[in-house]
Amino acid sequence: MSFPLLTATAALPAIGAIATAAVPAARRTAAKWTALVFSLATLVLAGVALARFEPGGDRYQLTESHAWIKDFGVRYELGVDGIGVALIGLTALLIPFIVLAGWHDADPLVTKSSRWRPTQGFFALILMVEAMVILSFEATDVFLFYVLFEAMLIPMYFLIGGFGDRAHTGSDENAAAQRSYAAVKFLLYNLVGGLIMLAAVIGLYVVAGTFSLSEIAEARANGSFSMATSTERWLFLGFFFAFAVKAPLWPLHTWLPNAMGEATAPVAVLITAVVDKVGTFAMLRFCLQLFPEASKWATPVIVVLALVSIVYGALLAVGQRDIKRLIAYASISHFGFIVLGIFAMTSQGQSGATLYMVNHGISTAALMLVAGFLITRRGSRLIADYGGVQKVAPVLAGTFLIGSLATLSLPGLAPFVSEFLVLVGAFSAYPAAGIIATTGIVLAALYVLVLYQRTMTGPVKAEVKGMADLKVREMAVVLPLIALLLFLGVYPKPLTEIVNPAVQHTMSDVQKKDPQPEVEAAK
Repeated sequence: MSFPLLTATAALPAIGAIATAAVPAARRTAAKWTALVFSLATLVLAGVALARFEPGGDRYQLTESHAWIKDFGVRYELGVDGIGVALIGLTALLIPFIVLAGWHDADPLVTKSSRWRPTQGFFALILMVEAMVILSFEATDVFLFYVLFEAMLIPMYFLIGGFGDRAHTGSDENAAAQRSYAAVKFLLYNLVGGLIMLAAVIGLYVVAGTFSLSEIAEARANGSFSMATSTERWLFLGFFFAFAVKAPLWPLHTWLPNAMGEATAPVAVLITAVVDKVGTFAMLRFCLQLFPEASKWATPVIVVLALVSIVYGALLAVGQRDIKRLIAYASISHFGFIVLGIFAMTSQGQSGATLYMVNHGISTAALMLVAGFLITRRGSRLIADYGGVQKVAPVLAGTFLIGSLATLSLPGLAPFVSEFLVLVGAFSAYPAAGIIATTGIVLAALYVLVLYQRTMTGPVKAEVKGMADLKVREMAVVLPLIALLLFLGVYPKPLTEIVNPAVQHTMSDVQKKDPQPEVEAAK
């Protein structure tokens, strides 16, 4: 039997979570190093998976399949295409930076007793989320994916509600109430979406007799499986609703600003750069592959929702006074671009959407983590409490600027390539949608540059005068992310070579071809 690489890649952070939680309460530093070592080891395994993946090979590679719940036809079935393996690489890449950035975020302010273990719990929960997210990118059994889709909510609930941002203006009781509200809202929204998806999962099994993507695809190819139009549409809506909540897509987005605002900066990155990608990834893997005709039927409405997300998120980002909530609304706008690219049903749009998932993860991590370092120093999330930071902390200001410019998709930085491809794909299929989507770029320039101007330039405020610049640990977090943004901005080929074949498979699923440009005949 060949080495189960995909299982090992997901199991390693889960083992790391157990090992981190088991570290004695008094040895907080040992718990941190345990989490960091396991996250780095997971990154190595993810790198091996990327190296072994053949872009021109079978659609699903490194496959594993074992009986799990025989009576219900549920299998432990794994496999990755180019999109899945790219997102596994993104997840494994970001977790070590999240661990390093949150090095002191869970240190107890007061040691209550020898059994007080917030540090161990914080890092163990992060690793557990990583394990579930990676396995969700690998699952090719619909029921297995659903279990992971729901299970990852539990550690995320405790990370948001139990380890909130310490920078707040109200009392400790008010801060705890806000954290609890954000955590419960996150959980309820996603649970409702998951329950609707469960009904659709059961309906799929009734119709198909299996949860296996490969078996359904084979049955559809040989003509032994088909769905009634109304059935396919209802099942599609059940899956899409859950994924739209997770994505998050307007109007199911309202949990995200609360969750990101109240969570620590590393946990906010975990939410939007890692966990939320499961929603958009699942649209490609499950909605388009399982329900191709229903996907085309719903496309006009979904394109409109994506456009509303782009413009609405950007407009609300312009008016924000809270740094973290501004980044949250900017992410809602960016997820609108991703969904637009997916449902433009063009190869450029879907390639751009996949690249956007990866590049948005890196750029948001860079910006949010630097913002977290800034907020920790000042003790406030309010933009008005800053000014002149670039004069006292130039490295912090410089990295904040690059992260900000990546957020507005400046040419030369990685998000530009993906946003450009999404817009090309949207223009070729829906010209009006492409025109409206470009307003998101203009608004992004407004909220990003205003944020930088108000926090980093101008007179140095009294509370900012003694602010320290980035330390070695903090630079070790930010500089590699910036280097990646620059590298993928000028040379995206390593990513495009991996994802493009998977995109062609998805285009084949929905039986769509790229629109051909109209060329006037020579006179």
